[in-house]
Amino acid sequence: MKNTDYDVIVVGAGHAGCEAALACARTGLKTLITTLNLDGIGFLPCNPSIGGTAKGHLVFEIDALGGEMGKCADKATIHRRMLNEAKGPAVHSLRVQVDKVKYHEIMKSTLENQENLTILQTEVSDIFTKDGNVRGIKTAMGEKFTAKAVIVCTGVYLCSRTLTGNYIKNSGPNGFTNATKLTANLQRLGLTILRFKTGTPMRVDRRTINLDALTPQAGDEDLPNFSKSTRRSPKNVALCYMGYTNERTHEIIRANLKYSPLYQGVIKGIGPRYCPSIEDKIVRFADKNRHQFFLEPEAMSTNEIYVQGLSSSLPYHSQIEFIHSIKGLENAHLMRYAYAIEYDCIDATALRPTLEYKNIKGLYFAGQVNGTSGYEEAAAQGILAGINASLAIRGKEPLILKRNEAYIGVLVDDLITKGTNEPYRMMTSRAEYRLILRQDNADLRLTKKGYEAGLVSKANYRKLLKKERDIRKGQEILNQHLSPSQALQYYLKEHGENEIKSGISIRSLLKRNSINIFDFNDKFHYFDDFSKEILQQLNIIAKYEGYIDIQKQQIEQQQQNENIEIPQDIDYSTLKGLRLEAQQKLQRIQPQTLAQASRISGVSPADIYVLTIYLKRLKFNKK
Repeated sequence: MKNTDYDVIVVGAGHAGCEAALACARTGLKTLITTLNLDGIGFLPCNPSIGGTAKGHLVFEIDALGGEMGKCADKATIHRRMLNEAKGPAVHSLRVQVDKVKYHEIMKSTLENQENLTILQTEVSDIFTKDGNVRGIKTAMGEKFTAKAVIVCTGVYLCSRTLTGNYIKNSGPNGFTNATKLTANLQRLGLTILRFKTGTPMRVDRRTINLDALTPQAGDEDLPNFSKSTRRSPKNVALCYMGYTNERTHEIIRANLKYSPLYQGVIKGIGPRYCPSIEDKIVRFADKNRHQFFLEPEAMSTNEIYVQGLSSSLPYHSQIEFIHSIKGLENAHLMRYAYAIEYDCIDATALRPTLEYKNIKGLYFAGQVNGTSGYEEAAAQGILAGINASLAIRGKEPLILKRNEAYIGVLVDDLITKGTNEPYRMMTSRAEYRLILRQDNADLRLTKKGYEAGLVSKANYRKLLKKERDIRKGQEILNQHLSPSQALQYYLKEHGENEIKSGISIRSLLKRNSINIFDFNDKFHYFDDFSKEILQQLNIIAKYEGYIDIQKQQIEQQQQNENIEIPQDIDYSTLKGLRLEAQQKLQRIQPQTLAQASRISGVSPADIYVLTIYLKRLKFNKK
């Protein structure tokens, strides 16, 4: 007989689903993950890359919590770069091109060989509940499976359709089957359904590209790995290329806008502001005479090249015409045409900070079904939902990440507090405390939480403890004072710095713009016993401690409101002094703290003052 009873069922096996299922199974829970197609497990239907600005931060955080994305990305890497290196460490972001075939194979193998995890190819049609608690799922074939928790990670597959000109196909990305039945069930469960849209560029045959006419982009060397578990650093085995559109390209696109489903009004879904199609770029930035694009290999086993920056929903003949107007692509053969994709997702303000649905205990949502875009945002939500489902079943306290603790905390708080009216994309500018939330210290911020949740191995936890000890020892050396020796004076002069008249601490010396800990140590050898990773931490501490201290003070001030909890049974319509809009927003979102209430769009400082007075009175009356 087939086993139909599970602790957790994960619906969908994209990046959110994989992380959620692994988190549950690795913490000892009997887990089922369903997918519309086994070939879609961990699939990268759009850009064959992991990381990038702010997204790289998320991958480091996923790994620090004990997730899988960073490990898989390291193993599948073919080209990698550190973005924003000319700027401060807060915005340094690792981005890698991965072999998408290999990435899928590695992730699928990881799931297949994970203890406590069962995989099933099927379409889920219903989530059934009883007395406000989730009970399990039903498939389109009629099978029923029971569970204590269900995590919905359906990505862009809900009632999705792809559009290329007038050709419309009811399917998921890359021609995969879509899910047609679950949306109606989610509506019956009380969720608000939104309709979003995104897109993907064409793929061209490498052999038909004149690469000599384009600018090669080599990868960077000596970069950190995404995962602390990766022992051997990946190598750059592929080249990417950069090129530009031109006025002729723009003329062709403008002449063909009448064929675009976007401008015909056929597309109803709301698209991403920060990743517009090439048609959008031409219209919105009419003053620009060229737009940048990148050619990125899909995998080492194929000649398919991804044309980053030229997503489109124009008909096939228009795509061919404008591609052939670009230098280097005059004879390019399009192996796959670009398309737009529309899909259903939910209004994530219906969720708690744990990503559990407020109205049904044990029902969680993670990934693009929550209105986000991107693999990294999805995986980050997946591991958080998985951890919280596991903690709840095991009778433990939930893991709620605050905005000052992780980019994941910023992501989730934005979704559940502010909501989103377009596909949400993580950016460093969304984080108020980004100097604290660097990718290089993700393990220092989150590894202990992952260990306590049962996901981080003892070996990686020991690495964290050693790193903390080394940083403390290094800080003691930073406080050592240097005398104005002849060698030091010469070193300062050599770096264009003023000589010192009396002693100076190493910490103060490193604050000078032209001096860093690496070349200082090459000369004076105070830190020879420390790794490059520790030297990087000490260098940031020395150079940015003033700014870091300011952010810590801001966090402490904000924490006062974060610690003021709001009872969940308040009827906001009875609070005198609250504006109607504030009453409605507060009633719908049900903020858990005063700080969260203050971040709700439409709730003014005056409304927060009224709420503060009410909470003080409530506390006084209880006493």
